[in-house]
Amino acid sequence: MAATELASAKHYLHTSFEHDAEFVEGRIVERPAPTWEHACVQGFLIEELWIIGRRLGPYTVPEQRVQVLPDRFRVPDVCVVADKPEGILGHRIVTLPPFLCVEILSPEDTAVGTLDKVREYLSFGVTWVWVIDPVSRSGQVHGPDGVTAVEDKIYSTDLFSVDLSGVEF
Repeated sequence: MAATELASAKHYLHTSFEHDAEFVEGRIVERPAPTWEHACVQGFLIEELWIIGRRLGPYTVPEQRVQVLPDRFRVPDVCVVADKPEGILGHRIVTLPPFLCVEILSPEDTAVGTLDKVREYLSFGVTWVWVIDPVSRSGQVHGPDGVTAVEDKIYSTDLFSVDLSGVEF
């Protein structure tokens, strides 16, 4: 699809992409293909958050479409939700704010674009947003009390923490 061609949300929701795209105000926005380091951090987070979820109850999913506004669908690298989304099996998307959305940076990501996503998640009602540089494993935690820089590789919410120092490349 050409970059200037507008699409409907219905068209977006019924289209498959090799690497799922986002939908922003009628435009289908391709996401960068993940690097090795990105995939390793994502896999590690899924495993750790699944273990935490078995104890606390939330569901952890990779690359799930999240409808943050009627004309905006984002695809966080990882999200943690309290409940399974409603709808027809095979077509469900998240329409209620996740507890946590994680954006793992790719070389093509920009600070402005990433900050726009963080703002959208927080405005939608997401409680926590983690932004992670997969190479250094440093980043930010955005939460109810503002933003905190992460240098020690430990990402936290009010319910749990995940130490990324165990990620191996």
